[in-house]
This record gives sequence, C-alpha cells and structure tokens, in this order.
Amino acid sequence: MAVSNYSLKVNRQLLDPSFESYRLSLEPIPIYNVELDAAVAEVKLKDSQYTLDHVRAFGMYNYLHIDPWYEDSVFFVDCKGRVLNLTVTLDTALGKPIEVFHMPSDPTVCEERLCASLSFTSATWASLSDGAGRLYLLRTSMRRENCSLKWEPLFSEEMGEPFTILHSISHVQAGVHSMEVLLLRIQKDPLSDSDAKGSGYSVSLEWITVSNTAEQGQEKKYKVRKRKVLRGKSVPHYAALEPQGKGLMVASEKPFVFTHVDGALLEQPATQAMEMESSADPIYFWQQTIEDITVSVRMPEGITKDDVLFKLSMENVSVGVRGFAPLLEGQLHALVDPEASAWIIKDEKSLEVTLQKRSEGPMWPELLTGGDGRGEFLMSEEQTALLHERLTYLTTEDMNANPDKDKPPCNAQELEDCDGFPEDSSNLTRFDGESLKPTHVVNLGSHQYLFTVDLNPSDMPSFCLRHDVDALLWQPRPDQPSNMWEHIATFNALGYVQASKRDKKFATCPPNFSYAALGECLRRVFIYRQPSPVDTVLFNRMQGRQVGLVAKQQVASLESNNIVLGFRATNERLFVLTSNNLFVLKINN
Repeated sequence: MAVSNYSLKVNRQLLDPSFESYRLSLEPIPIYNVELDAAVAEVKLKDSQYTLDHVRAFGMYNYLHIDPWYEDSVFFVDCKGRVLNLTVTLDTALGKPIEVFHMPSDPTVCEERLCASLSFTSATWASLSDGAGRLYLLRTSMRRENCSLKWEPLFSEEMGEPFTILHSISHVQAGVHSMEVLLLRIQKDPLSDSDAKGSGYSVSLEWITVSNTAEQGQEKKYKVRKRKVLRGKSVPHYAALEPQGKGLMVASEKPFVFTHVDGALLEQPATQAMEMESSADPIYFWQQTIEDITVSVRMPEGITKDDVLFKLSMENVSVGVRGFAPLLEGQLHALVDPEASAWIIKDEKSLEVTLQKRSEGPMWPELLTGGDGRGEFLMSEEQTALLHERLTYLTTEDMNANPDKDKPPCNAQELEDCDGFPEDSSNLTRFDGESLKPTHVVNLGSHQYLFTVDLNPSDMPSFCLRHDVDALLWQPRPDQPSNMWEHIATFNALGYVQASKRDKKFATCPPNFSYAALGECLRRVFIYRQPSPVDTVLFNRMQGRQVGLVAKQQVASLESNNIVLGFRATNERLFVLTSNNLFVLKINN
C-alpha cells in the first residue's frame, strides 16, 4: 500500500479575519471545592527519568479522566489504589468522590512504577493500568444509569514493563467482543551507547487486542489475541486507534514504525531501519563536477559485494541490499554512460557510485527527476567559493546600508517569544491495521501541537493545532479517505495567547467549543470565550463602527498551593485536580 502525502484543509468559513482581541471580564467564576480523603496517586519523576520525553509523557500527565459518555462525571486514582468518581448534578451540593474499583495489588512496591492511567473503552467498559505493568479490563455496566456501581475486572494480566494507557476502544465482530488498547512505554535503547547521539531511550507503542474466547452461553473469558509494537524516538503528541481497530493515527516529531508482532521481529525495509537510527540523516549524499556524479549511499554495516543489488542504464539507477527495498531508485536527471560508471564498497558501511555524465558541462539541479527526499547535495570547496564570489554583491557589512529605505531590515530582537515556532517538524501518520504500513502522512510543519480532547465518544479524539495566531480543532474521519482530518472549530488568537503563558501546563475545550481553557502549574486558570452578542451598544473608536460581538477572557485563581495535576472541561464546567482537592468551576449555565 503506497503512502500518500496529504495536507490539512482549513475551512475558511470557520476563520474570523476581523477578530480584534479578547476583552478582560471581571465577572467572577463560581468555584466549588471538594476536599479529598486521600491524596492523588502522583508519581514524581526519578533521577533516571531525565529526558524531555519522560517529562512530556509522565511529568505533564493529566491525572483526571472524564467520561465521554457522561461528561459531568470525572475519575481519578488516589494513593490507596482506589478509582474514585465524582458525578456532578448540582454544583452547590457536591458530595464526596465514590469508590468504583480498588486495585488489589500494591503498585508502590515497583521501583520503576509510573502513574496509574485510565481509559474509557465504551459505555460499559474501561481499561486501567496500575502503573507497575498490570492491565485491567473492567466491566462498568451503564455508568450513566448507576455511577456508584462497583466495576468488575474480567481481565487482569501482567504486560511486562510499566506503561500508561493512551487510548482504548471496544467492538464486536462476527459475534466476538474485542477490546483494543494502546500502551506507551519509554525504554532504555539497547543499541545506544554513551558516545552515541540522543538520549539513550526509545519510545514504544504497544497495540494489544484482547478478545472473549468463551463460546456462546459460557462465562466470558478474555485473553490477549494480538500484540503489535511500534518504535520511535519521541513521545507522540497524539496516538489513537480507529473504530473497529482498522487503523492507528500517530502525530510525533520523529517517525514510528512497526517492529514486532506477537514477539516476532518484522523485516524492515533498509530505508525505514536507517530512519529509525537517525531520522535527520539522509540515506545518500551526492556531489558533481562538469564530468561526473559521485553518490555515497549509506548501507548496513558489514555489507559485502554479494549483498549489493546495483542496476544502471542511461536513464535509470537502482541501488539496494538483497532482501530489502531499494535505497536509491529512480530516473536520473540526465543521461549517463553505464560503461564508464562504477561502484565500490567503502569501510564496509557505504557504497560509492561514480556516474559518468553523457554530456559534459551542464550542472544537475537534482540527482533524480522529481527528487525522492532521501538524499543531500554536497558542494565542493571550489563550487562554494565560486558561488560566494557570484553573490558577494548581494551582501554588505553594514547592518542597514541605506537608512532612508522605506522598508528597513527585520530586527529579530523585536520578535516576541510567542512569534517563534518549534524547531522540529512533526508528522501526522495513519497506519493500516492489517498491513501495518503508513497510508496517509501529513507534514504538520510549524503548526504547533496544542492539546487532545474527547468530544464525541463515537469518534476518535480530536486534536488542536496552532495555525498562524489561531488554534484550529481537527476531527479525524477515518471513513473519509479523501478528507481524513476535518477542521471543525476555531479558537481565535488562542495560538498566540497560549504561547505567552510561560507557566501553562494544560489546555482543553468542551464538546460545544464555547470556550477554551488554559491551566497553569499553580492556581491560575484562564478562560477564553467565543465571541457573543453584547447587551450594550459599543463602538470601535478607531474605525467608528458598532461592535456586535465581544470575546471575553476570564481569570480564576484557585485556593490551593498544590500543583495542578488534572484539567478537564465540559460544556458547563471545568474540573481542576490538585493532590488534595478537586475544584469545579461553573463556566456556563
């Protein structure tokens, strides 16, 4: 299955080019406080968990979980191993959180334990990790009808190293009930050494399928039916399973690739293997003179001439390793002389190919027609010096040689921090559930990833990206291959605003998009409402026109000195969790 490169299609009707700013509103936000009987089961990072990936995955973990099937019901795990639920019906009469499940094992005995994680698989099922490597699949019954009913564990099994749950779904096919669970681990990379570049850790995503193996009429018995593992070099911003387990979507700074199925190592194309080693390094380098082209192709170490597959004609070239996909293949930019060309193995890890040009003189702008994105052109010292000499007249030693010029040069010192974009470019990739190959790839470029949110339980989680100064919400549509990611909402100027919040820890929005919320590490919560009609007549003084809609900003301060651990939004309320308190903010009536 070929990979198709896609781009996200912005719905211009959802953009507001005339949006001016948020107006600070002094209207107080009602805040209700629920004191917890026991502290939240917070797990702090250890000295060995020193990488940025550890901070992203576990240090910034959201300990509060909201039920997509019943939005005013939130869950968390306390230090006693209890899964607690708070369901709100009346804000002024909040009760104590109710225990729905108690983990029988003590996860604190595991030295490398992580935070316990919870995912709602369906309206009647949930998946739970104790943070020490055990996975529970719990039958919850209809939580909307009886939120205090104890959950029943129908599957409990050690799954290896500690993990957190990213996503889970439930489906029935041919009368067999199955659940798909996506696990995240950060593991020490066995191939790394102290002198190698990188953190020494790799990221593992394990896709587990658990199915009911009991025959009809018998008591349900669930067992692991399939285990598929992906590996990458960065914690994904987004990872979610498609309905029915037909595919997987991952947004990350570094590429992921399937490596194992049921413990068996998958044979990887040489290009994918090399990208996993160093996604920033090209597969080949090439130089040229007026007479010939020299190409140096990276090869697996210990390669011999019997392993090399080399084909060359006047118009085409193919270089590869026996048993793998070609590393360099395509139509050459111009004709070459195959008889006068040759190749040689250098240092047992690269193949040097010399291509004799058919016509001397013209310099090639590219090696392959259309380019393949795997190579890099290197200029010789003579070519660099010649180019510098030709372009000298375009440069000057003066900062501003012509101060009277209408458009003075840009001064980078005038830029603000929120004008910058991440250095790394992220990709959004869709993997097919059967072939395990990528089918759709979107280069997110400079569109900063902001947050993930569950809007509709029947759909995949949505994600929010910065687009210019705005924040755009995208909904995956796996059943629409031509428009797989739909732009469904816009939060005006939120991309710019959130970048200025240095202490921001969480961001989210409700299912009706009526507001966006930002939460700092301590105390403060910012609410940015969508533009709404105003009761009084307002005029824009500069433009002399009447203002019909105003977007309000509100700020709330929590009465707690503890770090914010959880942050979830519903259409009416915002839930904020600290180690000893659960705050309920009444946002909308």
